[in-house]
Amino acid sequence: MLRIQQLEVSRGQGPRAFRVQLPALALEAGQIVAVTGVSGCGKSTLLETLGLLLKPKQVKAFRLGRQAMDIKALYADGRESELAQWRARNLGFVLQNGGLLPYLSVWENMVLPRRLLGMPIKADHLDAAIATLKLERLLNLYPSALSIGERQRVAFSRAIAHAPGLVLADEPTAALDPETAHDVFQLFFSLARELDLAVLLVSHDWDSLSQFAIPRLQARLEPGLSVFLPQGDATCC
Repeated sequence: MLRIQQLEVSRGQGPRAFRVQLPALALEAGQIVAVTGVSGCGKSTLLETLGLLLKPKQVKAFRLGRQAMDIKALYADGRESELAQWRARNLGFVLQNGGLLPYLSVWENMVLPRRLLGMPIKADHLDAAIATLKLERLLNLYPSALSIGERQRVAFSRAIAHAPGLVLADEPTAALDPETAHDVFQLFFSLARELDLAVLLVSHDWDSLSQFAIPRLQARLEPGLSVFLPQGDATCC
């Protein structure tokens, strides 16, 4: 599903520059892998780069499904519209702050990816997510009326609404109570299998990572450098 080789991205300049490296990643459809490490090690930077929101300094191979992309060439040629179209169809994002549009209702936020792609608005898996995450009573509200946890649940539902090939989630359960966090992880697993989603998530929820036996990419820190490598039973790389 997802194949990456020799990816590197840099943040900052001069003596404050910090590099993040991912030597290799092979993530299969239906598989969930957690990105872990201490605060400031570049976890979010890695996700933003994989989501084509940050330009990599180097990448030897990038393939999602059957489609290989020359990311560096697209950035170099200024073909931002192609990158945006590819992101819209193939990626789903769950951001730390939810990232909901304030002028759209909860329902309109959730179905926006499907509208933009010309897909039918209704989908069985989206209805299941709404029910599991107890969002029915929130559908006509606007983000300003939601708690942080409610926004995260809506953001998760929006991320999987169009059944993308890859979901990138940055601390998707950080603002949730333990019961709802468990429900989100369970939903990740069931939808990953049902929709053949590959999921890469940043998380410090060690109890859920252990309970669901999620393999990990762990940051190894060196001066000015963070290298993400498989840990434990991880077979993703």
